Parts: sequence; C-alpha cells; structure tokens
Amino acid sequence: MIDFEKLLGGGDLRSIGASDTVVSLVKNQAHFDALFGFVFSHDRRLVMRAADAVEKVTREHPEYLQTHKTALLQLLHTAKDKELKWHLALLVARLQLSDEELGNAWQLLTGWATNKKESRIVRVNSLQALYNLLSQRQELKQDFVITITQVKQEDVPSIKARLKQFKL
Repeated sequence: MIDFEKLLGGGDLRSIGASDTVVSLVKNQAHFDALFGFVFSHDRRLVMRAADAVEKVTREHPEYLQTHKTALLQLLHTAKDKELKWHLALLVARLQLSDEELGNAWQLLTGWATNKKESRIVRVNSLQALYNLLSQRQELKQDFVITITQVKQEDVPSIKARLKQFKL
C-alpha cells in the first residue's frame, strides 16, 4: 500500500507538500479509501494535504467519494480549520445527495459564504459549491441569487471575481 502519511506529512502548513504526487498514485477506490482516512488525522498539515489530494482526485473520479458520503457530511458540520473547510465545500457538491442532505449542506454552505469571519477561500469555494449544487436542484436558484446579492455588497475582490464566472 502507498505510504500516504510519509508523502503528505511534515513541512510547513502553507505548503501542499507532495499532494500532487499522491493524486497521481491514487489509481482505484482502495487507494482513495486509504487516502480519505487522513482527513481525520490530528495533524492539521496532514488533513489539509489529504483534503487537497481528495479534492483533486475527485475532479476526475467523483464516484470514489460516494462511499464516504456520511463521513464527509458529518465532517462538513464539525470542521474548524479553514484549510479543510475550503476543500469540503467543493467536495460536498460532488456527492449524490438526498433532498434533506442537500438542504442541510445548502444551509451550511450559505452560512460559510455569507460569514465575514470565514476565510475568503472558504467563502469563495462555498459560493462555487452552491453554484455547482444548482445543477442538482434548479429550484434553489432564487436562494442563490439572494446569497449573491448579499455578498456582492461587501466589495471583496476574490468574491467579486468568482461571481463574474457564474452563468445564471
């Protein structure tokens, strides 16, 4: 098995370490499952890098994430560190969600997107996730427009840049 801990550990929190190498090594569900386990580590660097790798792997293989849906949804509600939150925001939109799950995720992501105390990356990624979730539930478009209207008034460059990308 791949030694993900060795590849993802150590170094500075501001670095993604060897997470890109890890992405290239994940070839199947078993590899992904082993990698996903590190998002629950007590080492913040390991969590951040594992979440980064998980997010990158699931761009091409969102199906790998589905078996971890329950754990990911729980983590979404308990995450404290911004580095994990910004990846979780993007990951939740890749899941096949029930109406109730989507409603809960939508509410949480809207809170992150509109909370001025959250990091700008968390807020931008939450907006992106909400936009991505619209593909599953178009009836939420009006709620999304309300959220956009609210955050647009803040004059935050990174948020404004992301909002320009949305096609409503």
